[in-house]
Amino acid sequence: MTLRRRFFLIGLFLVLATGQRADEFKFPLKSNSVRFATIGDMGTGDKSEFETSQQMNEQRKNFPFDFVLALGDNLYGGHSPSDFEKKFASPYKTLLDAGVKFYAALGNHDDASERFYKPFNMNGANYYSFKKGNVHFFALDSNYMDPKQLDWLQKQLEGAGSKDWKICFFHHPLYSSARKHGPATDLRLLLEPIFVKYGVNVVFAGHEHVYERILPQKGIYYFTEGSSGQLRARGLDRSNITANGFDSDRTFMLVEIADDQMYFEAVSRTGKVVDSGVIQRQQTASAVKR
Repeated sequence: MTLRRRFFLIGLFLVLATGQRADEFKFPLKSNSVRFATIGDMGTGDKSEFETSQQMNEQRKNFPFDFVLALGDNLYGGHSPSDFEKKFASPYKTLLDAGVKFYAALGNHDDASERFYKPFNMNGANYYSFKKGNVHFFALDSNYMDPKQLDWLQKQLEGAGSKDWKICFFHHPLYSSARKHGPATDLRLLLEPIFVKYGVNVVFAGHEHVYERILPQKGIYYFTEGSSGQLRARGLDRSNITANGFDSDRTFMLVEIADDQMYFEAVSRTGKVVDSGVIQRQQTASAVKR
């Protein structure tokens, strides 16, 4: 690469990374778009989980999302029928009654029996895939990343082709600047080459009880949303891979995919937008922070 071209690419990155103010961000709400929310580490059954879910209800009045990705640690503690009621069915009753579907991944605090809980839509599987519009979703079990699951993932990603979005979601983040656990580097060694080879666009994870957006890594966008019920205040140690983050209240994400753009917001329990932006899907993806 020539020096002139290197400076051109650096300049282009700086232009793309400079966006409008947060108060100028708007979801397009296109008729054929895919709209969803993401939550992680939410299953506490305490007041903060209820307040966060109530804020999701409020946000849905203006941003009518159809489904929710649950990124693991869906239930802390016991897994009796009363626990499922207290820690999931009751907090999210308004959304469930409105027909909003939840698609869950298993976290380290989850029990394998959650696979059979109908509202989690796992259909008895530790890992599974589904499609909404022009988006393929792949739920993985990051607790047990064995050869069988890796083989399944490669076949699923290959079969999805290259025309649509590919989004993976699971519990343990491959990249993280959080203080408690940090990145799951062993898992990264297994998954990242597959993600790169088959063109995964976006990855959502939980586990760390903070919100963090990572700068693109090998063309892939990583989000950690692990503070929808639990919170580790001041648990984020921002690093050179942190694009943005928030660690002082519970949060969830709202996402709209319209054609080749992914619009996103991270929203706090009180309704404050703590991050927002647009990801442009192309050969070399680029994110514009709003």
